[in-house]
Amino acid sequence: MSTALGAPPRVHHTLALVGLFAAVFLGMLDAQVVATALPRMVGELGGATSFAWVTTAYLLAGSVSAPVYGKLGDLFGRKRVVLAAIALFVLGSLACALAPTMPLLIAARVLQGVGSGGLFVTVAAIIGELFPGREGARYFAWFSLCFAGSSLAGPVVGGVLTDLAGWRSIFLVNVPIGLVALGAVARFLQLERRRTAAPFDFAGIVVLSGAIVGLTLATPLSASIGAVLLVAFLAIERRAAAPVIPLRLFRARMFSLSVLASAAAGFVFLGSVNYLALFLQTAGGAGPSEAGLLLLPMTLAVAASSMVAGRIIAKTGAYRWAPILSMTLGLAAALAMSTMDEKTPLPLVVAYLVVFGIAAGLNIQVLSMAAQQNVARTDLGAVSATVGFLRSLGTTAGLTVFGAVFTSAFGTDSPAGYASALNGVFWVMVPALVIGLVASLFLPRVALRRHH
Repeated sequence: MSTALGAPPRVHHTLALVGLFAAVFLGMLDAQVVATALPRMVGELGGATSFAWVTTAYLLAGSVSAPVYGKLGDLFGRKRVVLAAIALFVLGSLACALAPTMPLLIAARVLQGVGSGGLFVTVAAIIGELFPGREGARYFAWFSLCFAGSSLAGPVVGGVLTDLAGWRSIFLVNVPIGLVALGAVARFLQLERRRTAAPFDFAGIVVLSGAIVGLTLATPLSASIGAVLLVAFLAIERRAAAPVIPLRLFRARMFSLSVLASAAAGFVFLGSVNYLALFLQTAGGAGPSEAGLLLLPMTLAVAASSMVAGRIIAKTGAYRWAPILSMTLGLAAALAMSTMDEKTPLPLVVAYLVVFGIAAGLNIQVLSMAAQQNVARTDLGAVSATVGFLRSLGTTAGLTVFGAVFTSAFGTDSPAGYASALNGVFWVMVPALVIGLVASLFLPRVALRRHH
C-alpha cells in the first residue's frame, strides 16, 4: 500500500530509520566527545573541581530517564515520544554551546542527557514494532554499529572540532544534524497511534530513579540507599496498575534469560574498557594517542561482528549461537588477558583485544532483540528499558568491582605492579562470563519470527 507521496512504506521506514540512527549516533557520541575538550572547557569556564560532572550528569540523566521513555512509548505511542527525545537533545546541545558558566553547562548536559536517554530505548522499541525478529536483526546490527562507531569517533571528533573551532562546536554540530533527523522522523515514521487510559506509575518512576542514581554514583552510602530503593521499587511494581517495568515479563524464559545475559555482558564488556586502556598505557608503555590506536582494532571488531551476526540471524532466524559464542570467546579472551604483563608483545595484546571485541559485538543488540520476542507491542518500550537498565546496572557493578579489585591489588607505580593489579581485573570477568554463558545456553531453541 502506497502513501500519499506514492512511495512504498518500506522507503518511508528507511528514511525514518536514517533519522533515528543519526540521532542515536549523536546521543552516543556526546557521551564520548567531551573527553578531549574538557581541558579547554575548564580553562574558559573554570570549575576545575566539578568538571567531571560534565560527563557524569549526561550519563546519569540518560539512565534515569530511559525507563520513563519506555513506559511513555508503550502508553502514548513511540513516535511522539522519540520526537520529544530528539527535540530535548537538540535543545540541550544548543544550551551547552551557549553556557557561560560551568554550573550552567552541567545543567545543560542534564537536559541533553534526558533527551539521549529516550533515544536508545525508544529506537530499539521502534525497530521491534516495525519489523519482525529476522528482519529486525538487520536493523539492530546498524543500531549496534552506531554504538561502536560513536565510541570510536568520539575522542577524535572532540579533539578535531575543539582545535579547529573551539569546544562549543562539539555541541553546535548536533543542532543542524539533530533538526534534520527530527524532520525525517516526523515526516516519514509511521506507527500506530495509541493512548492508554491506564494510570501512570509515578511512584515506581520516582523510586526507580532514586535507585538508579544511588547505584550509578556507586559510593558505599549511595549504593546502599540505591539497593534499598530497588527493593522498594519491586514491591511497588507488584501492586501498580500499569508498572513501568511489568514483573510478569520475567515469567517468560526468553526474556528473563536475555536480561540476565545482558547484565553479565554489561559487567564485562562495558565495565572493563577503561582498564584495557589503562593496561596499554601502563604495563604496555603506550601514550594516550598510541593507546587509542591500539584499541582501534578492538572497536572495529565490535562493529564487524555485530554486522555479521545481524546478517546471519536475519537469514537463518537462529540467534542462540551469537550470545553463546560471545560468552565463550569472552572467556577465552579474559583468560588470555589475565596472563598479560609488561613483557607481553603488543601485537599479542592487540590480538587478545580483537577476540574480546568480537565477543562484545556478538551480543550488543542480539539480547535486546531476543528479549522482544513473543511480547505484546504495548510492552516493547518496557522490554527495551528493562534490558538497558539491567545492562547499565551490570556496567555499574563491573566498574565498582573492577575498581575495588584493582585498588586492593595495586601497590607500586611500576609497570609490573600495574600488570599484576590488572590481572586480577581480568580474572573477575570469568565468573560473570560463566553466568552469561549458562544463561545463553538455556535460551529457548526457537527461530526468530518472519512476521509479527
